[in-house]
Amino acid sequence: MTTADISELIWSSRYRGSDRDGVPDSSLDGTWSRVARSIASVESNPAEWEQRFESVLRGFHFLPGGRILAGAGLGKDVTLFNCFVAGQLVDSLDGILESLKETAITMQHGGGIGVDFSPLRPSGSPAIRTGAIASGPVSFMHVWDSMCETLLATGRRRGAMMGTLRCDHPDIEAFIDAKRDRKALHNFNLSVLITDEFLRAVDDDREWPLVYPQGGDPLVQRRVPARRLWRRMVEAAYETAEPGLLFVDTINRENNLWYCESISATNPCGEVPLPAYGACDLGSINLAAAVSMPFSDDAVIDDEHLRQLAEIAVRFLDNVIDVSRYPLEKQALQAKRTRRIGLGITGLGDALAMLGLRYDSEAGCRVAADTVRAIRDSAYRASIGLAREKGPFPAYDAARYSEGPFIGRLPGDLREDLARHGIRNSHLLSVAPAGTISLLAGNVSSGIEPIYALEAVRSVRDASQELREIGLQDFALRRWREERGMETSPPGSFVTADAMSGDAHLAMQASLQPYVDNAISKTITLAPGATPQAVNDIFRRAHARGIKGCTVFRPGSMRGEVIRKRDESHCCGVERECD
Repeated sequence: MTTADISELIWSSRYRGSDRDGVPDSSLDGTWSRVARSIASVESNPAEWEQRFESVLRGFHFLPGGRILAGAGLGKDVTLFNCFVAGQLVDSLDGILESLKETAITMQHGGGIGVDFSPLRPSGSPAIRTGAIASGPVSFMHVWDSMCETLLATGRRRGAMMGTLRCDHPDIEAFIDAKRDRKALHNFNLSVLITDEFLRAVDDDREWPLVYPQGGDPLVQRRVPARRLWRRMVEAAYETAEPGLLFVDTINRENNLWYCESISATNPCGEVPLPAYGACDLGSINLAAAVSMPFSDDAVIDDEHLRQLAEIAVRFLDNVIDVSRYPLEKQALQAKRTRRIGLGITGLGDALAMLGLRYDSEAGCRVAADTVRAIRDSAYRASIGLAREKGPFPAYDAARYSEGPFIGRLPGDLREDLARHGIRNSHLLSVAPAGTISLLAGNVSSGIEPIYALEAVRSVRDASQELREIGLQDFALRRWREERGMETSPPGSFVTADAMSGDAHLAMQASLQPYVDNAISKTITLAPGATPQAVNDIFRRAHARGIKGCTVFRPGSMRGEVIRKRDESHCCGVERECD
């Protein structure tokens, strides 16, 4: 099977739906029609919006999240949201089992989920009511993992969970080391919640208190050298690519709903920090499809096309909130209270190659930042327009919302319009991995990642859930060869992920974060010979540059083999998304 067949395979195995009578979509165009019709159904003039939605779906200009493509318009009891965050854990057996049940129900409906295990008492602590000894958060994560594995065995989707723990929890060392056992916690991505105070303690070489309970009136259980704990995180990330770091103070400081939310978890890939029972409603603008006159001196991203795409996509994703079903009523209430959406981008690496710009250049970062800033402004303008038409989100507080730092960085005319009319959605922007929908679009580079490889072999599950190995060409390379011939070598703008420094990866993420109100899923790829010091430096620079979360990958450090370059055996890691 070749790249030309990948769209057909992904569509038939992931997104081809059947109606109540079992009649499947006849073609990909049939899927576009089904989805557009469903999402437009809540409009006062659904026929007009069905046509407009379908116009951006055809040609892969706008790629909704996979749950939307797979479930919209089928009349089945599934959610259209890719991921959720669990309600706050309660440190009792009843509370733990209730949360486990809610997680299982959510995953059964097709949603990945993030869980903060920080409220659970540390291992070795006595249980007040029974006198039994607590087994600690990591032990319960294994229970969650087994539950996910069981559901995966009976369903068609890969399970996906994010587990978080605060850096001052007494069991933080066990959490950091949890995935050194290569057989453990396969269904989890792990991230430590890093506070500003902890990093100051590292700088000052202070003792760091590990406390429980978290929040309220915490008691110091013991103290450890902050630098030693930091080194443990760095070395685990170096050796296993986990845990990632979530800079929780940055997340909450930059949250548009700073006045009514406290966030301690994200969806499984980290691009949407969410409160308890929050949900991510995702879609991506395909930048590779927005390049006019590719590979020429006049190549440019069509700004007017981007503006129109962003306007339509915001309305589309806002409608998803009303069309979707929800695994839990609390999730429905939270989604409709804030109307969070996450419009992002994919195909950035290919778009830059088509523009003749290296991903790891200052010019590449500048063009990418200008593009995302334009999408931000168009998205906020569209949401303000929706507020005029349909009303602002219920949790909107005009005075306090405008005080948020992200809102303060908007252009003056947008801030004035927002103050005058309100806004429909509390958050609008998020950059997801978009791996599977990028394959659907012809193997464009995923999310904000650079081109992984010009040619690669990828393991993909077909409709019968059998793994098939497919030889793929990068989308931009295929376009180049179609225009210039098979024998013409691609230009230097076709730079791949492993041919650039970790700092170059970080620079791209940092250049876009100021214009993204949620977060960005990005893996910082390091050279195979990189040292733990390189991981340390990446993590510290990520925090200093305002990035909300950081994950590193060193070839050979992760389990699972989904993509590999031709004639190479090392892996680039497991799929970190749930679409």
